[in-house]
Amino acid sequence: MSKILVVDDEKLIVKGIKFSLVQDGMDVSVAYDGEEALRLAQKEDFDIILLDVMLPKINGLDVCSAIREFSSVPIIMVTAKGEDIDKIMGLELGADDYITKPFNILELKARIKAILRRSVRKSAQTPVNDSILSLRDLSLDTKSRRCYVGGKEANLTTKEFELLLLLMKNIGTVYSRDQLLSELWGIKPGTSGEQKREQRRAVDVHVRRLREKIEKIPSEPQYIHTRWGVGYYLQ
Repeated sequence: MSKILVVDDEKLIVKGIKFSLVQDGMDVSVAYDGEEALRLAQKEDFDIILLDVMLPKINGLDVCSAIREFSSVPIIMVTAKGEDIDKIMGLELGADDYITKPFNILELKARIKAILRRSVRKSAQTPVNDSILSLRDLSLDTKSRRCYVGGKEANLTTKEFELLLLLMKNIGTVYSRDQLLSELWGIKPGTSGEQKREQRRAVDVHVRRLREKIEKIPSEPQYIHTRWGVGYYLQ
């Protein structure tokens, strides 16, 4: 049974989300403010956290940042319509995905289930005798899901790890932002121009944040390269 933490100060919204997820067989815990969310995240192991940006006591962005100090649990940020800065900040601080209010509960559940499926599939497919991937000073332990640069651990989020793992398994292959959206988020590119820009911007933020963690000089990357007008690849 998957464990989900739903964090929002609007109790009717929380009640509706919890009811729908429980109907799908999930174990749902709830919090109505940032302090309670952080306490529960420290106390229990969750498979996914659904985290609203606007929260009393501690806002969702600060909660996300604090959780990333001790956990790589997937986090889906809930942002207000049109608040692009919150989406970008959430991704910068370690969120794996975001959804905008008001949202369709079916879309939310689809995103949650997609993350859960990928987590189970990657765990089941990791060979015990082939758990280390290396490239110069960079290495990934796919069994423990840890990343090391020059022997020192780099604390990656779930989505950052999956991005680097995909590129390391396919060195030299250039992935467009739309392909990465499909591979890592399990979503098709948006139909509107604005939606596409937001989705592709999310990919760019993850790449930039990953470079900051594994590259000596992020502006002069030695691992993750950009092929302008095409996409990203590992060299």
